[in-house]
Amino acid sequence: VQQICGTECAFAAILADGTVVTWGDPDYGGDSSIVQDQLKNVHQICGRGHAFAAILADGTVVAWGNSDNGGDSSAVRDQLNEVQHVQATWKAFAAILAD
Repeated sequence: VQQICGTECAFAAILADGTVVTWGDPDYGGDSSIVQDQLKNVHQICGRGHAFAAILADGTVVAWGNSDNGGDSSAVRDQLNEVQHVQATWKAFAAILAD
């Protein structure tokens, strides 16, 4: 295990091969099955409240969990490139880009 991160009622771990395993309450990000095929070569995970965000090795971001609490990044997916760090608030995530 490379990293473990938690939300209010769930956990996510980056395994040695860069994949992610999640467990806990599905309403708090404990079920990542909807994005599991995207969670490869994960570099960092950030969790807070009801959602997780993961930075992949290519600098893109995958989010899951409660969509009202940051678990759906589809509206800004095109802007989430060359991400270096993700920071969480109670109901949202912010990304620091390379530029």
